Amino acid sequence: MKQSKEARFTAWLGVEAWRWLPRHDGGGTLDGMEELTPHPSQAPETIRSVKARIIGRDAQWLRVRWNILGAGKLVVPPFAGRGRADGLWQTTCFEMFVMPGEGPGYSEFNLSPSERWNAYDFTARREGMSERPMPREPECTMRKGTDMAIFDAAIPAAGLPEGDWLCGFTAVLEEEGGTRSYWAFAHGGDAPDFHDPACFTLAVAAPKPA
Repeated sequence: MKQSKEARFTAWLGVEAWRWLPRHDGGGTLDGMEELTPHPSQAPETIRSVKARIIGRDAQWLRVRWNILGAGKLVVPPFAGRGRADGLWQTTCFEMFVMPGEGPGYSEFNLSPSERWNAYDFTARREGMSERPMPREPECTMRKGTDMAIFDAAIPAAGLPEGDWLCGFTAVLEEEGGTRSYWAFAHGGDAPDFHDPACFTLAVAAPKPA
């Protein structure tokens, strides 16, 4: 019996990916994932949906997943080897912002399908920027089919701020032809700005002591 495109893509990603594929429940939602929205000033060409969530957290790693539908024209940066790099946001890039406590300081983690990455600390909104030390490099994996793409990132737990957080998961998505759209849980201004605290809407509790 001939497999559907969804079944073939699921087999390619692996069994674990099945729980993250769209459920045909009438709403087209992804179970347990949070919806990102594009900034209205720069609409995507074919991308229909971006969702993200924390999929695992233990003493070693924080694991985060972004799921993109309508990814047929998505530009994926080629493998460049692990290592820090600036300017990753100039093409497809995934980002996580973490504000511990009540702020105003926060950390930014930039994660590229090329496997390049960077991490920064800020004392307030776009102020006091410094490179954040990391005990080891994050792990980044991009998988792309004809319509869906999944980006997974594992961030070393020892390199993350302590305590409770407010988080923002974001994405810069470039499509063929040069269109770039800017995705976040929320937007607070007339121009895209992921550093706006209005984007930090996901509350994450500190892990409980073992």
